[in-house]
Parts: sequence; C-alpha cells; structure tokens
Amino acid sequence: MSIEEQTLSKMPPAILVAGVDEVGRGALFGPVVAATVAISISELSQLNEIAAKNSKKLSPKRRRELAEEIKMIAADWRIGYAKAKEIDEINILQASLLGMKRAVDKLEPPPSLCFVDGRFSLPDLSITQINLRQGDARSRLIAAASIIAKVWRDDLIVSLWANQYPEYHLAANKGYGTAAHRIALEKYGPSPQHRLSFRPCRVNR
Repeated sequence: MSIEEQTLSKMPPAILVAGVDEVGRGALFGPVVAATVAISISELSQLNEIAAKNSKKLSPKRRRELAEEIKMIAADWRIGYAKAKEIDEINILQASLLGMKRAVDKLEPPPSLCFVDGRFSLPDLSITQINLRQGDARSRLIAAASIIAKVWRDDLIVSLWANQYPEYHLAANKGYGTAAHRIALEKYGPSPQHRLSFRPCRVNR
C-alpha cells in the first residue's frame, strides 16, 4: 500500500484531497508551471488507470486526452506559475514552490490535504501537505496534476511565443534546451522570456 493509500484510508471518504506538481523546471524559456487536482477520496479510484501513466512517456495526443478525462473527474483543478523574471529573481527551486502554492491556493473549496511532488514543502500553505519524492510515480493525485501541467504549459508556449520567436524552435522544444535551441541562443541571444539565470542563456545579444 502506498503512502497516499495509507494516509487516505484513515480519512472520511467525503474529504477533498489534492495533489500538485510542476513542469518546466529545466526549461530555458518561459514560466515554470504547476497544476493541482482536487477530488474526494470516494472518487479517487477513477484516477487509478490514469495515474499509472508516466506523463513524460505519453504521446502528446494521449496526454491531452487524459488531461481532459482528469478535468471531468476532478472536483476542481487549477494552474499556478512563476514567470521567467521571477525565476531569475528568486531561483528555480523557490519559483517552482511558489507556482505550486499559487495553484493550490486557488482551489475551491480548499482541500483538507495536499500531496506535493518533491522533498520541499510549499511555503505558508494553509492546509496540511505531504511531500513525496518522485511523487508522480507514487501518488495518483500528483500524477494527474503532472499530466494537466504538461499539457497546459506546452499549449502556453506554442500559443503565446512560438510565432513571436520562431528562431528558437519553440513549437518543437517547448522551451527546453535542445541543440537547435542552444544554437539559436548563440546566434540571436536570449529573448525577454528566457531565463537569464540559466547558464545557456548567458550569451551576448
């Protein structure tokens, strides 16, 4: 039995619980994005099959399908993020935690408990939180949040910036440091949406 299952087995089935995860932490461009998914314990079994999927190994089409399924199952889901400028100001770890906190703070009604991916607690969170390393493999709630976050961030990068900055090949790399992206940085320098605190972005314009 997982930590998630052990914890929730002691709670009333009507209780609302959540999971939160972030994506884009290692990207060179754009925000770090977090998603949170809240669901009552009695409905959590609906996430069993979905949570067995590794969001990073899914095809974009299948990931999008699962994201829509999760949204229909969830009592609520929310997005939070920290922009590239914030990442540069407070560092990527603190920005990731901030993005996750912003997402969880938006949930209505607030859950009684939140499973958080990683070993660092979210600052000043008003509800109980449980940290799980490699949480997307150990918690159905975190796995579901990971899928939604990945789809939302990919869509954001493509819709807002792929056409504005075609030289960085964002439609293909979603802001991550592929060879083509790094070559473009060397040639064109960073855009206003690049994370200047990341070494590959510290190039001359």
